[in-house]
Amino acid sequence: MAYKVNFKQVELTGFESSPFAERLAGLRAHEARYFRNNYRVDFVTMAVDENPEIINRIKAILSGQGLDLPYQALEVSDFVVNNIRWSYVFYDNGLVISIEYSINPAGKREIGVKMVEDAGTPVEFEDRCKFVRQRSNLAGIIRESYFPLKGNF
Repeated sequence: MAYKVNFKQVELTGFESSPFAERLAGLRAHEARYFRNNYRVDFVTMAVDENPEIINRIKAILSGQGLDLPYQALEVSDFVVNNIRWSYVFYDNGLVISIEYSINPAGKREIGVKMVEDAGTPVEFEDRCKFVRQRSNLAGIIRESYFPLKGNF
């Protein structure tokens, strides 16, 4: 069932099985606040099995970048705002992948990698990303990095 993320307080809905449930839910609320404040759009997620097309698309894009992530995906989101398609996957190990794909061929296309602070850096990103820390009232410390998305999807 689709879940409209509450960006005013952290709700664990959908993340109960994660050892990082509270911080992961905080990171999700942080993203919801970003989209609400910048685009006036509600951030809606759903369980992975509710819409397998989303996770299959994300996996295909990541595989095209040489990333086959073995982690358990808990929730996904996919929507278009200002001619940019945003796709998200939230993993049980505290990792969040976002794919920003401009519909305009000359537009911005990148993969964002975010993690809750206590989560270890996945080996797939150790040599690929330099992480910066960001303080969030909802999520605590978030580690994040971005890299360009190569190819057309």
